[in-house]
Amino acid sequence: MLRQGLLGKEQAIVSHSNSAAAVGSGYLEVFSTPSMIALMESAAAGSVKSHLEPGKTTVGVSIEVKHISATPLGMMVFCESELVEVDGKRLVFKITAFDKHGQIGSARHERMIVDAKRFMEKAAAKKELRNG
Repeated sequence: MLRQGLLGKEQAIVSHSNSAAAVGSGYLEVFSTPSMIALMESAAAGSVKSHLEPGKTTVGVSIEVKHISATPLGMMVFCESELVEVDGKRLVFKITAFDKHGQIGSARHERMIVDAKRFMEKAAAKKELRNG
């Protein structure tokens, strides 16, 4: 059962592949904002996955993020998410990201509960429209 207070956590080592230089969000070898956002979304999605009905999943629909401190290559980063609101199919999360020196980012993130098969069918239909 989905309820406020569900917690999630994800971590990653900062490497060239998740650096700003590699993902195209800048030119420096530091943890990129897009990679931080992906880690945040993963923490949120993972925290509710086992509480969903079979065939259901969540998709991200919005994120308001602040990336306040750079993290160099080789350092561990981690995100902690908390489900702060459940409004029907809409889920709202508060997420904080850290490295060993403290907070590096924060976010307010919304996800929607969807039927996975139906969602993918609608996505695939766009491809058919384009080819038609």
